[in-house]
Amino acid sequence: MQTVSSFQSKGGKLYLVPTPIGNLDDMTMRAIKVLKTVDLIAAEDTRHTQMLLNHFGIETKSISLHEHNKAQRVPQLLEKLQAGTVMAQCSDAGMPSISDPGKELVAAAVKAGIPVIPLPGANAGLTALIASGLAPQPFYFYGFLDRKHQQQLTELNQLKNHPETLIFYEAPHRLKKTLQSMVEVFGSDRPAVLARELTKRYEEFSRGSLGELLEHVSQQAPRGEFVILVAGNDHPEKAAAETSGTPREQIEKEIVNGLSTNEAIKVVAKRLGIKRQVLYQQYHQF
Repeated sequence: MQTVSSFQSKGGKLYLVPTPIGNLDDMTMRAIKVLKTVDLIAAEDTRHTQMLLNHFGIETKSISLHEHNKAQRVPQLLEKLQAGTVMAQCSDAGMPSISDPGKELVAAAVKAGIPVIPLPGANAGLTALIASGLAPQPFYFYGFLDRKHQQQLTELNQLKNHPETLIFYEAPHRLKKTLQSMVEVFGSDRPAVLARELTKRYEEFSRGSLGELLEHVSQQAPRGEFVILVAGNDHPEKAAAETSGTPREQIEKEIVNGLSTNEAIKVVAKRLGIKRQVLYQQYHQF
């Protein structure tokens, strides 16, 4: 067991600082104060973050930490933290580590016993959820789906029986294909909401069924970053039926629903907590 005091510990500290998801007025006074007083800022994109720093008159030096340099950068930053550096970490928008880089440095700092201090702030998923009109709790945050269609179907099949409101992120150029995948797995009648350009001038909510939202998106070129919210499955008896039966029967149900044999085996293996290779061998030996 490890217990670390956030504020009373001396030496290096890692502050996790949320940044606005669009409207700069959403920057908190505490976030500004922290970014001004730390020794170093680890930023997803230093050029993007520099515009934010300039806006608030923050002169603290920043260094990049992103998906492509994390293997080299995390050990360097950890060494600085262990040497007593007080550091802030931020992504381009919203919460660090939530569908953004950052979790590796947090994990390394926690393992090393360095205080990790989170600040509350902007988050696109929750911002969209409370205005969606869908059940705000319980909810299941997923973030970005895989870009490949077959992988999307696999992921969505694992989520289709969840009773919680589902929250996804998506880029405008992939929105139509992702909604097509959702219609294919969840059905066209499932209630859903598209939240676009949250906190910005052209903020917009589109509410309806997945089929209606797909038709809406198909008639225009989507712009801006999107949050997709999908109502949970309100047919528990149907969900129970889909997950009943022998492993072979469940695999064959998934195949009937449109998955390939290998993808169906993968879905059922995860559902049952069985190794995919073991279930694959069992299925083909039946």
